[in-house]
Amino acid sequence: MANILIIDDDNQFRTMLRKMIERNGYEVIEASDGKEGIKLYRKNPTDLIITDLIMPEKDGIETIQELKKDFPDIKIIAISGGGRLGPHDYLHLAKMLGAQRTLTKPIKLPELLKAIEELLE
Repeated sequence: MANILIIDDDNQFRTMLRKMIERNGYEVIEASDGKEGIKLYRKNPTDLIITDLIMPEKDGIETIQELKKDFPDIKIIAISGGGRLGPHDYLHLAKMLGAQRTLTKPIKLPELLKAIEELLE
């Protein structure tokens, strides 16, 4: 069974995402920001990371940069609902920094599951 780390500062969204992913046979751990997510990943590496981009403490862009530098083969799905620049600018930047897939919030479950399956093949 594949392990997935979800990093998102929105507790409700993170819990909902975890439950949806677990129902599809994956083990999930959660972090509320990039700093906590990186710490968890270093302690217990997962098969995949799903990270929001706009978060306090350490945002998703910084998180992707740090993880890709230390773990070049890490698999990452970046998600964003926007911010000052809108989601597409942040998602484009995340892709340039090494996220293999990007998705816009609100997340469509079939789209997310397809991205997870493709990355974990």
